[in-house]
Amino acid sequence: MSAEEELLALSRKLLTSIDAGDWAGYTALCDESITCFEPEAPGQLVRGLPFHKFYFDLPSKPTTPAKQSTIVSPAVRLAGNAAVVTYVRVQQKLNDQGVPVATATMETRIWEKKDSGWKHIHFHRSAG
Repeated sequence: MSAEEELLALSRKLLTSIDAGDWAGYTALCDESITCFEPEAPGQLVRGLPFHKFYFDLPSKPTTPAKQSTIVSPAVRLAGNAAVVTYVRVQQKLNDQGVPVATATMETRIWEKKDSGWKHIHFHRSAG
């Protein structure tokens, strides 16, 4: 598997952990000092995992339908021991009335190659 294929697979695994609310899976892929710009923190640079844990800890109803994310138009750029992965994320889920809805966000994910493998260190997510 090429580095590009591995990074896309890791990015898919990251999105799957987010969609499933799998905190352990998410933190296994992320560096503890991760930073981000995202719609949930308008205009602010967020540092560390605690901000993200809040969303994983939100109570969910047992009947909450699963979400599914698809990576569209991906691009991977390697730069030494770092990589930039960009794509459009299409997320499908059911709304409160049980009607399927889809949203799209543009995402840039930065990965760093460490002794333990690739770690997710920064992302920027913008609403579509």
